[in-house]
Amino acid sequence: MRIDKYLWCVRYYKTRNMVTEACKKNHVTVNGIIAKPSKEVFPTDKITFRKDQITHIITVLDIPENRVGAKLVDIYRKNETPAEAYEHLELLKLSKQHYRKTGTGRPTKKDRRDIDDYGNEIEEGDDELE
Repeated sequence: MRIDKYLWCVRYYKTRNMVTEACKKNHVTVNGIIAKPSKEVFPTDKITFRKDQITHIITVLDIPENRVGAKLVDIYRKNETPAEAYEHLELLKLSKQHYRKTGTGRPTKKDRRDIDDYGNEIEEGDDELE
């Protein structure tokens, strides 16, 4: 089976086109050799690819007929990605939240309505003072 189809079948990428792009950018290797999208994979091959700032390492256990359900993926591959890689990703997410809190950018529609309501309350208060 082709490497692009295999990575799509075991649900690492949403589309085969995404896998093809990753192969063209040299993000995918099979047994340490940079792979083109048409590279054939066989059981016991070790696939390494970079996705979402994590270098995934998987071993091919079997070749699926078609795209498989998420629960059946472990039948066809063995995930050998170190746990530190996933921990590093969590730290990156936390650091991004530290520098810029969600919602601190442009006001949302709700924020704008609250601001308008606050402005209207102040104007009504001015009328009462006169």
